[in-house]
Amino acid sequence: MKTISRFTFSAFAAVVLFGLSACADMSSQDKSTAIGAGVGAVGGAVLTGGSAIGTVGGAAVGGVIGHEVGK
Repeated sequence: MKTISRFTFSAFAAVVLFGLSACADMSSQDKSTAIGAGVGAVGGAVLTGGSAIGTVGGAAVGGVIGHEVGK
C-alpha cells in the first residue's frame, strides 16, 4: 500500500486553502460543496492508496455530502 508523504499532504492542503480563498463570492452551499469535494478527494486517495478512481469517487461523494450539508 502506498503512503502519502507528509510534504505531499501539506503541499496539497496549502493549495486547497489558497484555492478556496479565491472563492469569496461563492454562496455558502457552493463553499460547502467545494470543501466536501476536497476532503472527499483526500479521503478517497488515502483509503485507496492513491488510486485515481478512489480519489475521484471520494471527491464525488464528498461534494454531494457537502452540497446537502450546505443547504
